[in-house]
Amino acid sequence: MASGCVGYRRSRVIVDSRSRWERGLGALLRSAAGLPIRAKRAAAGPPARLDGQQLDLDVQMLMRLAALAPQPVKSSVEDVRRRSRRSAAVLAGPAIPMRKVESLVVSGAEGGIGARLYTPASAQAPPPLLVYYHGGGWVGGDLDTHDAPCRFLAARAGALVLSVDYRRAPEHPFPAAVDDALAAMSWAAEHAAELGADPARVAVGGDSAGGNLAAVASRLAIGSGGPAPVLQLLLYPVTDVSQKRASYRLFGEGFLLDEPDMDWYRDRYLPDPAAVGDPRASPLIAEDVAGLPPAYVATAGFDPLRDEGEAYAERLRAAGVPVALRRHAGLIHGFAMYTALVPEAREAMLETAGALRMGLARPGS
Repeated sequence: MASGCVGYRRSRVIVDSRSRWERGLGALLRSAAGLPIRAKRAAAGPPARLDGQQLDLDVQMLMRLAALAPQPVKSSVEDVRRRSRRSAAVLAGPAIPMRKVESLVVSGAEGGIGARLYTPASAQAPPPLLVYYHGGGWVGGDLDTHDAPCRFLAARAGALVLSVDYRRAPEHPFPAAVDDALAAMSWAAEHAAELGADPARVAVGGDSAGGNLAAVASRLAIGSGGPAPVLQLLLYPVTDVSQKRASYRLFGEGFLLDEPDMDWYRDRYLPDPAAVGDPRASPLIAEDVAGLPPAYVATAGFDPLRDEGEAYAERLRAAGVPVALRRHAGLIHGFAMYTALVPEAREAMLETAGALRMGLARPGS
């Protein structure tokens, strides 16, 4: 599909497709989150302190409860995707109401790809637009797993959010996701007005592997001279798969995202080992990052990806790119998914949405 081809769109009501078990477990976890502090501490165990940080009590309690359930070994890609969908369904609270949610087909690198457009009730015409890439290790996430954080950002930032269903590995290994991310961002920038957004205020963002794609697509857009975002929103991004920093040693086991998990995802996304040195996979090692859009980078204290995300922020800053770096010291990887259960995660995402709103404010407003 050519970049000038407008995707079709239709109104779509997203119904709660969670099973009774998923809804019930989610309600149970939300009830546990409302326990008195003393009861939470009894359930969570002694405070977890590492690298000068203390793990948030609600996170620690949820991790303790999760450890009581059997953890199946990864046996197939479909198993990982099924578990990603189930986990997201359990963690999600009641869906945040939107003015409308629409399904689209937008331009990918080799044809149409799915997308979902969120229009919040608070949107002031014409609102800014965030092009969002979901996490999931380039393998496991999809539009449904990240419905909740997209609704949260749309509602709290007053922005349209276009969630992009890029091609996933291993069926479509690197650089398919990168190519789709860039094509979708270019399409969105060119058709922002038709989507109901302000063409002068288009941002790009994502979490984890999606943060990787957002960073890479921003650099490639600048380098190609095509439509470029005015802001990067990077949540605990993967920025360097060519090496492992100290945070892998510190937090590579016991904090839900383990080092073997990252190895598994990397190997399916990058079947060619030499590709780890490609800046499209590891944006931190790009030769030049000057002239990139301003960035908001959020990391989690207890995350194996913490150090590479912060190193990328510092690399941008050294190159003269305006950067706001925020470490949420008590949180773990994936905190964007925990807003219904963990108050500190909700605060982190409220701060993220505030940064997005401020970064996309009209000049003089």
